[in-house]
Amino acid sequence: MNMLRALTAACLAASLAACTTTGGPATPQADAGEVGFQLIRNATIKLDYAGTTFLVDPMLAEKGRYPGFEGTLNSHLRNPLVDLPVSVADAMEADAVVITHTHLDHWDDVARQQLPKSIPIFVQNEEDAASVRKDGFTDVRVLDGDTVFNGTRLIRTGGQHGTDAHMAKLGALLGKVSGIVFVHPRHETVYVAGDTIWRPEVEAAVRRYRPDVVVLNTGYAVVPGIDGAIIMGKEDLARARQIAPDAVVIAVHMDAVNHAGQTREELREFIAGKNLDAARTRVPADGESYTF
Repeated sequence: MNMLRALTAACLAASLAACTTTGGPATPQADAGEVGFQLIRNATIKLDYAGTTFLVDPMLAEKGRYPGFEGTLNSHLRNPLVDLPVSVADAMEADAVVITHTHLDHWDDVARQQLPKSIPIFVQNEEDAASVRKDGFTDVRVLDGDTVFNGTRLIRTGGQHGTDAHMAKLGALLGKVSGIVFVHPRHETVYVAGDTIWRPEVEAAVRRYRPDVVVLNTGYAVVPGIDGAIIMGKEDLARARQIAPDAVVIAVHMDAVNHAGQTREELREFIAGKNLDAARTRVPADGESYTF
């Protein structure tokens, strides 16, 4: 039994969550062999992993700074819908940044302007790397098949930002997206799926890497007039639970941008209604953190 399963069993016996949970603003400081996770807001998360703090998909603007995404659900609302739960300075405290793709709700103007220009930034391809370098960043690295940073392997995974119908009509706007797997021999494996619907690439990543922690973007973002969504929703969370029954599944990317069609409250009700393993299925509030 690995560390995560041992921790989960202990928590279940005590009728607690699958991990240590805190509601404070600080990223959990993981002990040796542990992983610290914090949801900042939307899809912006921090991982304290093998002694390195990774900031993933930073959207750091104040509430209402940007117009809603044109042509999407509730586009009259301004983004972000809520303020950060921490200061920008606290959110930016990291050793490296990972950008799964460069849409505004994953890599915004405040991040571009305020992150240190020398911080290592990992991106999915040369196109994104060129865009980030134009903003003055000097250490931009494209994830290849064997990227290692401070002893942690960073493995890019595939995905698709919507159904085939979305891609046929909006492919140029939706673009390419990616996920990432964090691997270290003495730590739990963490898979961040990114802005994708449930796809063969997602299932393949779960089966191949057997992650102990799976982070899914489950806001079910909607483009009116096209069936389905451009990211995952509650049914996809259930799929993840089915194929990774021993993993902790964390749902993010909700209640923060205009086009989300699913809220945290709705997802929690779904989890309860389907009798999913609540100890291993987490729906964190902004700022909430766990240690695995």
